[in-house]
Amino acid sequence: KNSFISVIFQEKKEENRGSVEFQIVSFTNKIRRLTSHLELHKKDYLSQRGLRKILGKRQRLLSYLSKTNKIRYKELIGELDIRESKNR
Repeated sequence: KNSFISVIFQEKKEENRGSVEFQIVSFTNKIRRLTSHLELHKKDYLSQRGLRKILGKRQRLLSYLSKTNKIRYKELIGELDIRESKNR
């Protein structure tokens, strides 16, 4: 999974770095790194706080993307495998 994300990350580097998709991918990479760090260091409270802040930023960006471009939102969720798809 990580190699797949790094491939997406490399493709996105050539695109606009300020785009919402690029920011979500970079936040997802940071979240995965911090999560693996916190599995080893359970009492690192500053890293826990940083993780919560990044999660909030990514959540706000994902909600913005879902409001503006639902198709790209669903593609990005599928590529990164970060949320469960809702069947309605």
